[in-house]
Amino acid sequence: MRQLSGTDSLFLRLERGNQYMHVAGLGIYDPSTAPAGKVRFKDVLRFFEARLDSLPLFRRRLVTVPLGLDRPYWIEDPDIDIEFHVRHIALPHPGDWRQLCIQVARIHSRPLDRSKPLWEAYVIEGLDNIRGLPAGSFALYLKIHHCAVDGEAGTELIRAIHSTLAEDFGEPAARVRRYKDRPPTAPELYLRAAARGVGRLPNFARLSVETAARVASAGAAVPGGLASLLSSKETSAVTRLAGALRKPPATRFADKVSAHRVVEVVGLPLTSFKTIRASVPEATINDLFMTTVGGALRRYLESKGELPDSTLTCMVPMSFRGPDKSADLGNQVGMAVMPLHTELHDPIDRLQEIRRGAAKAKAFNEVVGRDLAARLFEVLPDAASEFATRRLVLPQMSIVVSNVRGPDVPLFMAGARLVSFAPVSIAFDGLGLNVTGFSYHGTLWVCAVACRDMLPDPAFFAECLHASFAELERAAAAVPSPDCAAITHSALPKAIRKRSRGAKSTPATRRRRVT
Repeated sequence: MRQLSGTDSLFLRLERGNQYMHVAGLGIYDPSTAPAGKVRFKDVLRFFEARLDSLPLFRRRLVTVPLGLDRPYWIEDPDIDIEFHVRHIALPHPGDWRQLCIQVARIHSRPLDRSKPLWEAYVIEGLDNIRGLPAGSFALYLKIHHCAVDGEAGTELIRAIHSTLAEDFGEPAARVRRYKDRPPTAPELYLRAAARGVGRLPNFARLSVETAARVASAGAAVPGGLASLLSSKETSAVTRLAGALRKPPATRFADKVSAHRVVEVVGLPLTSFKTIRASVPEATINDLFMTTVGGALRRYLESKGELPDSTLTCMVPMSFRGPDKSADLGNQVGMAVMPLHTELHDPIDRLQEIRRGAAKAKAFNEVVGRDLAARLFEVLPDAASEFATRRLVLPQMSIVVSNVRGPDVPLFMAGARLVSFAPVSIAFDGLGLNVTGFSYHGTLWVCAVACRDMLPDPAFFAECLHASFAELERAAAAVPSPDCAAITHSALPKAIRKRSRGAKSTPATRRRRVT
């Protein structure tokens, strides 16, 4: 029996209303590499079952403390009904891309059953009219509650449930004898809660003193000083702090989410990212990704006549896992709030501003610690952690933008080759759009998940992502490169810079509403 960490427990508490806190992945498979060129449902079941013993999260279920007096516990239950968790469905005729996205969005809109281990998988057949897929291709949608896994652990999970060999058909390994955990009694849980409560106050005091000292010393480490992070020209510390806590401009994504989701996926070649970096070598793949998302948001909102004059901000998850990415430690993730600079039309301007903001955020987090939020959640009462997250942290952001590095070699399931893998993440109340990237075998697969009322035309948003990335490619190709070591956009010729703070982008054609 193991207790959830403060961050793990927070993800459970944030699940209320229409806000469901599970993350998922959508893989598409080519069965032509399997024996006889096909994969049956029972082959996928056997492949999963062969890996249950090596993946503890597949066997754990929750035990909650009465009255919510303490965080829940994981207990191990080896009696897993694999056919309850792995399900088999098919798209209706004609089986096209839009139908697959709608089906995935519907499944993603349903909460997980908390009386069972918190995961489900769906084998989806009938992908008969999706351009570019071989005949007989199928999809696998796998969702897991965020309280059990973070981004990097999720990547290791993907590696674990696949093989690098097409010849690996999931033959069961030697069975490991496992014993079912005895669920704790109510008195035992009360005693544990009381013991934890006694130690919470001194731990909180010690963390407060340590954090204050780190923040006080952060100014010297951050380019431009600590005040530059607060994005205010005022000299008063109070007014600077007030500026930092000011909400971003309201958009259609700032309301509470409905019960319905939309999902859309685009693939961007990593070779193109590397070409862009040759022109702007100080930029990271994540900088380029954020620049692309910022440009797509600008195009989308401008087409609706809703583009704010000031920038939107985004939540960027930041992992603090050590070298062992597969360590069974629960969520090891913090976050940074960064501007997307949607007020800038020119992509190179936007890229340079995002790059500077990322450098400041990284320097600040290195000083105060990327795990600061996790340590606070560990010592604060769960209700206080939830209140601070809902009322203080999330309102500072407009959307969620995340990027996870995945495997760069082809993977196989029951002999079928994984063609693409898209991360399907969470739409929050007040952050009704989540754009997450996952790199796999030469492609950055970008998935947008949103409330259907806020993004009724996901295919059009996909067009905006493609157009934004193409625009960034063209702008980077025009950058001269005699000395790329420290390029600054302000030094470029005016004909290339196309200064644009008030410039209008060419409106993209609206797509019809998708229901």
